[in-house]
Amino acid sequence: MAKVPKLFQIWPIFKPLSVFYCPYPMLQVRTGPNQIWDIEYQANSSISVDNEPFNWDIVALGSGRYHILYEGRSYSAELITIDYAAKTLQLKLNNRLVEVQAKDRFDLLLDKLGMSNATASKVNELKAPMPGLIVDIRVEPGQTVQKGDPLLVLEAMKMENILKAPSDVTIGAIKINLRDNVQKGQVLVQFT
Repeated sequence: MAKVPKLFQIWPIFKPLSVFYCPYPMLQVRTGPNQIWDIEYQANSSISVDNEPFNWDIVALGSGRYHILYEGRSYSAELITIDYAAKTLQLKLNNRLVEVQAKDRFDLLLDKLGMSNATASKVNELKAPMPGLIVDIRVEPGQTVQKGDPLLVLEAMKMENILKAPSDVTIGAIKINLRDNVQKGQVLVQFT
């Protein structure tokens, strides 16, 4: 049970990601090389961490901010950025920056089969994962980027989402402009 208090440091990830992971009730969450937790959502909205019940109270304050009570202690959490494609986010927990990566059961299966990079190498374009506003473009045509490099920043629901390169690619064309409103599935960047 010693891991549970440390897990609390990354709890706010589950609230925004739970919208996207409802069909996948299990997540593996990592905050560092030695900080890994298995999270399971139950149908009754209860949560277990490494097969132990996780009991806490959370109140959404709006704009990606939360107030949390866990084992008699009060925490403030703020979601800074979220990248739905890479399943990563940054948050502040009591003003301390925490980076989190999540994997669902399909990601874990691909890792086990040695195929975790198989789909990323075939991507020819970057599409908007949700509707939003383009607030930053960090690349230009002809630029070579590595997997995970930031390409764009998409603001959605008052949160900034950094969209990253799915693999080592060269930027072919940027199909949007700064301050454009985009729709889910719209092509944002084409790769060569």
